[in-house]
Amino acid sequence: MTRLSSPNPRRRAAAATRTARRHEAVPCPLDVVYAQAGIEAPATRRVTADEIPTPYRALLAHERDMTLTLEAHFGGRVALRALSTFQQDHCYYRRVLLVQAYSGRPVEMGAIKIDLQAFTARVRREILRGEVPFGRLLRDGGIDYRSRPTQYLAVTPNSEMMGAFWMREPLTLYGRQTEVSLRDRKIGDIVEILPLA
Repeated sequence: MTRLSSPNPRRRAAAATRTARRHEAVPCPLDVVYAQAGIEAPATRRVTADEIPTPYRALLAHERDMTLTLEAHFGGRVALRALSTFQQDHCYYRRVLLVQAYSGRPVEMGAIKIDLQAFTARVRREILRGEVPFGRLLRDGGIDYRSRPTQYLAVTPNSEMMGAFWMREPLTLYGRQTEVSLRDRKIGDIVEILPLA
């Protein structure tokens, strides 16, 4: 008769520590949308705004609308391409690529968690349609929202992100996690990652 040995407690603890560190390092909703898609999330680590090189710092370290910021930097409108979406209770998650409308060049990958209960039925329908960047949708709808960075990130892209950003090797990218609020109510979290400059 074969005896099954119980798992080594030290190995179990080490595995739990690695998992906890990995989870801490990958901000929600980025980890959630990748897990839902069955893809390992890219590795991330927190950095300060001062550690972000130019031109990334000017594109990330602010409280302005990211869609407007990217359009001003790249000189034209950006379009949204949904990579994956799902709904969990009243929260809507999506992973998207923002691209230059005139060239298709990727300018940002975003992962977003949105509290649908914060919006009217009309705005909810527009969000779920997934055709307009979130910031533009709110701005065009006259919704007075606030976007505040909560942390800045250095990102080692996974192969899926490298493909989306037309990269040949996993060079460090930069991004941020942003909290979106409406009348002092938190309505969403967004992780925004920029491609190589």
